[in-house]
Amino acid sequence: MMAPRDKARVLVLHPHLPYPPSQGADIRNYRLLKWLSDRFEVDLVAFSDEPVAPDSPLPGMVGKLMVRPFPKRSLARRALSTFFSSRPDMALRLFDRGMLEEIASTVRSSDYAAIHIEGIEMAPYGFAAAEMLERRGSRTKIVFDDHNAEYMLQRSAFLTDVRNPLRFPGAVYSFLQWRKLARYERSICSKAWKVIGVSRKDAEAIESLVPGLSVIVIPNGVDVPYYRDYPAVEDTAEPTLVFTGKMDYRPNVDAMLWFVSEIWPSVKRRRPDVKLVVVGQKPHPKLRGLGKMPGVSLTGFVPDVRPFMASASVFVVPLRMGSGTRLKVLQAMAMGKAIVSTSVGAEGLGVENGRELLLADSPEDFADAVTALLDDEALRRRLGAAAMEFVSERFDWSVIVPKMAEVYGEVS
Repeated sequence: MMAPRDKARVLVLHPHLPYPPSQGADIRNYRLLKWLSDRFEVDLVAFSDEPVAPDSPLPGMVGKLMVRPFPKRSLARRALSTFFSSRPDMALRLFDRGMLEEIASTVRSSDYAAIHIEGIEMAPYGFAAAEMLERRGSRTKIVFDDHNAEYMLQRSAFLTDVRNPLRFPGAVYSFLQWRKLARYERSICSKAWKVIGVSRKDAEAIESLVPGLSVIVIPNGVDVPYYRDYPAVEDTAEPTLVFTGKMDYRPNVDAMLWFVSEIWPSVKRRRPDVKLVVVGQKPHPKLRGLGKMPGVSLTGFVPDVRPFMASASVFVVPLRMGSGTRLKVLQAMAMGKAIVSTSVGAEGLGVENGRELLLADSPEDFADAVTALLDDEALRRRLGAAAMEFVSERFDWSVIVPKMAEVYGEVS
């Protein structure tokens, strides 16, 4: 490793302060930031409505830490931009003139070998900074980590919502965003020096936008020992289904609404003793009625999902929209849980139906798979053991993070 004074500088742009790493993108961003800060002089830009925690390691990891509150956009402004802006909603979501000015001030006094952009929301800042540096004669390399093939996420949301007349407004929104995101992602990826995807499927979707582009795959990962070593507390006398996720996130909201309306009644008829626990912060107003259903509970925010996952007889992933890979699935695998997922929920992981988990895409098949696992402890244990072995070999952070060397090998 180079001496500190010889380290190249990297400007890292995060849509959310990545500590504490308590949810999907933050976990990934923190791990990759740690790798970068061990090898480069890093300045970090991020948004947060909370102050930097006193115990946060971030101030010691980075040189400059630039944090501003999330900008506020009214529904009226979002509606206008949905119909009249050429840019997708994601590219406008975090625009803040104060943040742009702070980045400009930093760029005027610093030189950067690379700008690392985590997610589409931060792309406008990254390319603005690169243009400022280029005017000074610097040829800064842009690394773009596309957490999802975002245009594909909106495409799948459109194809899901368009089948339901009550969701027509959501379908219209997703149709417009799908088209805008395809153009915007094409523009970003064609200008970036390196592009990162989280799965081979996402990489292929991104590569289809830009002929000749080669996307480097760095999957989402999981701290396997952190989950594996948590004591198992499954109560076979009171079978429990568990779902975890940020519960104001559209794919998660759709997943639970579909599950409780189309799958849960069938499971409950066959196993009246079963419970469903939905774990995650900020439950959407559409989910308020779930907690009043017999056997169903919503936890809201919890500081640690492991006690809830440990209590699960079956971990359910009834996702119908989205892209990328799901950290919730990796976490459940690391805890040795029996899992039932849709194909969408497990895509990008390389799992096989009946080997590491059960896949089911219709309400009938999903209910059958859940009931089969509730009735067969030996099957639950077999799938859970195979899942733990699978995730340990392929998705522990100790395996994932070194892949960053493929991205940054030429930066000095």
